Amino acid sequence: MPAEFGQTPTVFSYRPPMEISDRFRGYLPVVVDLETGGFSKEDNPILEVACSFITMRDDQLCIKNSASWSLEPFEGSHIEPASLKITGIDLDDPNRNAIDEREALIEFFKVVRDEMKFAGCHRAIMVAHNASFDQGFLNAACDRLKIKRNPFHPFTALDTATMGALAFGHTVLSKACHRAGVDFSEAQAHNAAYDAERTAELFCHIVNAWPFNPHWLDQPEDEA
Repeated sequence: MPAEFGQTPTVFSYRPPMEISDRFRGYLPVVVDLETGGFSKEDNPILEVACSFITMRDDQLCIKNSASWSLEPFEGSHIEPASLKITGIDLDDPNRNAIDEREALIEFFKVVRDEMKFAGCHRAIMVAHNASFDQGFLNAACDRLKIKRNPFHPFTALDTATMGALAFGHTVLSKACHRAGVDFSEAQAHNAAYDAERTAELFCHIVNAWPFNPHWLDQPEDEA
């Protein structure tokens, strides 16, 4: 209905949908899961790396795509038999299509940088369940291989174990997923690609449920 003569018409301001770069101040959240040959980042190798990329649609986070790599153990590394029993990784399986650790990580980082560029982000930030574990292994591998161009923030990460405790009162991935209504198969767990996708779903669920004021984005960075 048109405004009456002399009345000021109501003006509705249009705000375009948020971009992923807006939501996390220029960081691209990349969900990462590693399967390793033990708990020592110095002695035990990374055997699987997987990642899921996140995007925004209608101001809601969702999974965009995923990628994964199988790695050959680095020379001189030690593998705990108990770890292989948990992960179900058969190092002698020719269908693993495992590649050299350096080759895998360089390819992984290139995929992350390409996605950062596409999303307009200046840095990646790791999202992982018990993130200090994955971050520690990845940083140790970069030090060992003298890889300088690691696209991830060196010490900040978003930990879904902590987020799960806050949102659902549970730190275990399968339990937090169950309480969030995210499907989780124990039979498929401890596979890097599967765990990364479940972690990504949990992360999106928690962030989407959290009240976020888009007008915060209008504040200058030094006032935010």
